[in-house]
Amino acid sequence: MKLFFTFLTACFFNSIIAQSNFDVNAVLEFQKELNRHYADSTESPLTKEDLKTFKSLDFYTIDSTFRVVAKFVRTKKEKAFEMPTSTERKPLYVKYGELHFELKGEKCILNVYQNVAFSKIKKYKKDLFLPFTDLTSGVESYGGGKYLDLKIPKKKTLIVDFNLSYNPYCAYNYKFSCPIPPKENDLKVEVKAGVKARLKFGK
Repeated sequence: MKLFFTFLTACFFNSIIAQSNFDVNAVLEFQKELNRHYADSTESPLTKEDLKTFKSLDFYTIDSTFRVVAKFVRTKKEKAFEMPTSTERKPLYVKYGELHFELKGEKCILNVYQNVAFSKIKKYKKDLFLPFTDLTSGVESYGGGKYLDLKIPKKKTLIVDFNLSYNPYCAYNYKFSCPIPPKENDLKVEVKAGVKARLKFGK
C-alpha cells in the first residue's frame, strides 16, 4: 500500500509540474507551422484536389492535462527490427526505451524507438520516434495512430506533450509509406489531444 501511495503521489506531483510549465503559445506555434506546411504546395502531403480548398487541420482543444512527465527507462541489448508500414517498405528501428506515466487515471507504458538509418546521421542521432494508438483511433482521430517526435533525454524523465502529436502523411494520401504503431503502443485511454482525422476546407 505504501509503494502504491508513493507511486500515486509521484504521479500527482509530476502532473502538477508538467501542467505548471505548460506553454500554450508553443502548442499554437506548432499548429501554425503544421498548417503552413500542409498549405505549401511544395511540401504538402495532401492530394492536389484537397490542397485546392485546404483551410486547416482539425485540432483538439489544447489541454494541459495531456502533457505529462514520464519516467524514462533505457532498454539495453535491443535488436533492430523491421517496423511494418502502410506499404511493403520495412525500415529498421530499435527499441530505445520505455516511458512510464499516468494519464487520465490510467497507468501507461509506451515504447520509444530510434530509426537505425537516422541514428547514423549527426543531425538526427538524438531523435526518438513515438508512434501510438489510443481509444480515439478510428473514431475522432486517424485509425492508423499518431506520432510524436522526441529527443533522447539527459535525465531519467521525459516530457511527453500529446498536444504536439500529429498524423502520418498516409492519413491524407495513400501514396506515402508510414510506420504502423506496434501493438505494445496501444493506449487504453482516450488521448483527446493533437490532430484529429478530418481536414477543414474553405473557399
